[in-house]
Amino acid sequence: MTITTPTRTELKGHLVLPDRIMPGRIAFTDHIQAVMPDHAAIPDRYILPGFIDCHVHGGNGADTMDGVQAIHTLARFHARHGTTTILPTTITSPWSHVIEALGAIAEITGTTIPHGPNIHGAHLEGPFVSPHKLGAQPPHALAPTPERVAEVLALGCVRVVTLAPELPHAADAIQLFAQAGVRVSLGHTVAGYEQTERAICQICAAGGTTGATHLFNAMPGIESRKPGPATALMCSDAYAELIFDTHHVHPATFRLAQRVMPDRLLFVTDAMRAAGLPDGPSLLGGQQVVVEQGAVRLPSGHLAGSVLTLDAALRNAVAAGVPLHQATALLTRNPARYLGLEDRGRLHTGRRADFVVMDPALNVLEVWVAGQQIA
Repeated sequence: MTITTPTRTELKGHLVLPDRIMPGRIAFTDHIQAVMPDHAAIPDRYILPGFIDCHVHGGNGADTMDGVQAIHTLARFHARHGTTTILPTTITSPWSHVIEALGAIAEITGTTIPHGPNIHGAHLEGPFVSPHKLGAQPPHALAPTPERVAEVLALGCVRVVTLAPELPHAADAIQLFAQAGVRVSLGHTVAGYEQTERAICQICAAGGTTGATHLFNAMPGIESRKPGPATALMCSDAYAELIFDTHHVHPATFRLAQRVMPDRLLFVTDAMRAAGLPDGPSLLGGQQVVVEQGAVRLPSGHLAGSVLTLDAALRNAVAAGVPLHQATALLTRNPARYLGLEDRGRLHTGRRADFVVMDPALNVLEVWVAGQQIA
């Protein structure tokens, strides 16, 4: 039997490390073999860890709810923008449609799409959300009954679940999901500070990890005498998603969150099928939406998902005044920690060879997944 030795490759440039940017080079096969200083490194190339998107519905005309081929299409689109690990995300729909979509994700969980990213698993966003805080979710909210939770867990692909803690059966669902290793992401909720705090304690007691689905969006705001769920999440050990397209969250609000929870904040796109397409009409969960100047809105004018890509979110963070190495953590190290992925998220010996090579304006030049150049 012939054993094939993986080809050793090197990249040179400015290496974006957790605490600094260093001229250097990386030697790798499918994993990183060495990270070395090199002052002769190419000056106009920045090498970052591959981006991780924990919440993405679609892109390039495709949507997670459309099945395996659509997931391939949207995943390849986001890979061209630096995403090397992705969690295809469902939307609130009739239960049978949700289970069908999760079944499609289960087929490809753990695989790396040709010329695309690694599919880590699913983010189940809906239907376990508040009917009073749907945002752009269609009106098919359901309670997380033990039977529904068991059906989801049996598929074995859900890594994150969005849950409103005030729903009937929520306490039992939290216990079941947390014990199964699923990240419980609190969101699409009308819960107050105290109820959110109790849910965080329940998740912790069950040995789970708490998240927040798109912090500040689809939840009550922060007021002087009503601190709301965002305050409970920011003041705990919870991780929190943030959609930083500058439409969902003001740059100053982003900076506040980044100052409070620099190691627990993570960028997501929440991108829909219109991402990568020209402005105009589109669909989200069967609903008509319009994309105009980078914002997606329902006919009512309410924001409805995004057309964001993670490279754009990174540029927005740097424009808001966050140093590049700190901004990079929001879409590499922090989501890796949140998901328990110890094999990626940093330029470090032994980690997966997932890289994004960018120019000084932070445009993507190359993307590598497990040592293979895909873009």
